Amino acid sequence: MMAAAGGVAAGAALTRAGAVSAAAAPAPVLPPLPVIWGQARSIPLWPKGVPGSGFTRQPAEPGDTIYIRNVAAPDLRVFRPRESNGRALLSLPGGAYRLVSIVNEGVDVAARMTAKGYTVFVLTYRLPGEGWANRADVPLQDAQRAIRVIRSVAGEYGFDPAQVSVVGFSAGGHLAASLATGFAEPLAPGGDAIDRLDARPATAALVYPVISHAAGVGHALSTHLLLGDAPDAALVARRSPALHVTAQTPPTFLVHSLDDPAVPAENSRIMMRALEAAKRPVEAHFFQEGGHGYGTGDRALPAHYWPDLLAAWIARQPR
Repeated sequence: MMAAAGGVAAGAALTRAGAVSAAAAPAPVLPPLPVIWGQARSIPLWPKGVPGSGFTRQPAEPGDTIYIRNVAAPDLRVFRPRESNGRALLSLPGGAYRLVSIVNEGVDVAARMTAKGYTVFVLTYRLPGEGWANRADVPLQDAQRAIRVIRSVAGEYGFDPAQVSVVGFSAGGHLAASLATGFAEPLAPGGDAIDRLDARPATAALVYPVISHAAGVGHALSTHLLLGDAPDAALVARRSPALHVTAQTPPTFLVHSLDDPAVPAENSRIMMRALEAAKRPVEAHFFQEGGHGYGTGDRALPAHYWPDLLAAWIARQPR
């Protein structure tokens, strides 16, 4: 059931993200959020108040039954395994920085990875186009805080605080890449002890990620919503994660389908080349088929097995 809902979510998100006129096909009737989402424990990222200002509530849309928008108070939803393997995974769903696609790239991912023993945390992060000041910083600020919050609850959930990885999808893949390269960027307000914890993920997995902002390579809507109408070259460079790979960038796992119609596979190639140039551990899987926004993937296609490949790869990384 979750996989089916995720497939509808992915397709609808791509349709709306790529819509160019009012004459576009009407949005499909979408199912409600899965019950498990409402049952999952919610951990607020900023219990003393969200930093920053300017949030502006956006009009409701039909797909809001399964997507999250209007994120005034970002949070983590926790999905626990039957038996912990000692590792945690932060999932950053995509949605072109316009919405957070928490079914196919959140709940479905949690189902696959908790079955392997991971404690999975799905982040509902602030969306830069919803009026926030410093729009290009707020998603990364939330992702940094999420890693720190996860580490702060490691004892409660029975995993090693040093073994917290991140997986991101599409625009969430851009956010995960930004976290992997900008984990030490001074964005947190330093309001409590959690903000003093390390925000570097142990490993990073980028699934059909947006990496470039170049026309014809990146994803125009993601870039526009993150950076604004006319970003200068310095801002574009600051939010181009492949330019910031260093010796401290964590080992990285890349997944992309060569038939992706929304985010070309060249994005993953750009990131792979940057990691290789910095002599950082990297593994990449380029699938013949899959398209975009498929989450855990169609069971009939090899791309469905990327979570298995990811788990095997993480297990081989030095602790």
